[in-house]
Amino acid sequence: MNTDPAPRPPVHRAPGEGRHYPMSRMNAVFKADGTETADRYSISEWWLEPHTTGVGEHSHPEDDVFYVLDGTMTFLLGDRWIDAPKGSLVLAPGGTPHGFCNRTGERAGALNFSVPGGFEPRMPGIVEWFREHPPGDPAAAEARPPDRPAGDHAPLDR
Repeated sequence: MNTDPAPRPPVHRAPGEGRHYPMSRMNAVFKADGTETADRYSISEWWLEPHTTGVGEHSHPEDDVFYVLDGTMTFLLGDRWIDAPKGSLVLAPGGTPHGFCNRTGERAGALNFSVPGGFEPRMPGIVEWFREHPPGDPAAAEARPPDRPAGDHAPLDR
């Protein structure tokens, strides 16, 4: 039974297609969101160049689901870091502090499912924040330079 107020057309995105949000050494590509999904969810790819810190620690009430598409992503789940090679699934239950980075010498990417939707309109602000605080080497993130203190991840908090 379809409970949508109006029928939605099917969506097809070829490889590389979608709404791109470049953030220096990290790039997000939103494949489906907003009216395409009736604001129920968003699906995005997150690609990190080698040795890139990524989004940093954050949390929100919704579950965050990642499927590693290529390379090895390293995820923070609670208080521990795990390496997740291609084909891995990572689920950060709502309220769990989490983040991700690429600590390897190869490009890495993950598909992200955000449920419910509504995250994608924040992407322009997140891009601007990363323009001012570009992601870099994960070792630098461990040192927490003055421009990136612990807990300073407001653009991703939902």
